[in-house]
Amino acid sequence: MRAHAQLGGPIVLVWDNVRLHLTAGMREFIAANAEWLTVFQLPTYAPDLNPQEGIQSLVKRDIGHLAAADLGQITRAVKRKLKMLQYRSEVIDGCLAGTGLVFEA
Repeated sequence: MRAHAQLGGPIVLVWDNVRLHLTAGMREFIAANAEWLTVFQLPTYAPDLNPQEGIQSLVKRDIGHLAAADLGQITRAVKRKLKMLQYRSEVIDGCLAGTGLVFEA
């Protein structure tokens, strides 16, 4: 709900079939918010269909050789990389295109 309030528009959520995502409470939440929330569920394990895997790969590649002194330093590095990606829509689009999935407005 917070993301919907911040974005002010519809949200498309792509999920794998982890049990937590399939609980009765989640199904009720999805149904109650169907006017702005569209959910696509992937097979149980399908990293090749999940655009998030491409983003995670980019983040891991960037911080893979980081010798962090503490968890806070790792957290800051991940946030910095995600913030950078946020402003590079062509990279995010590439992660979606890499799945072979098509987004139609």
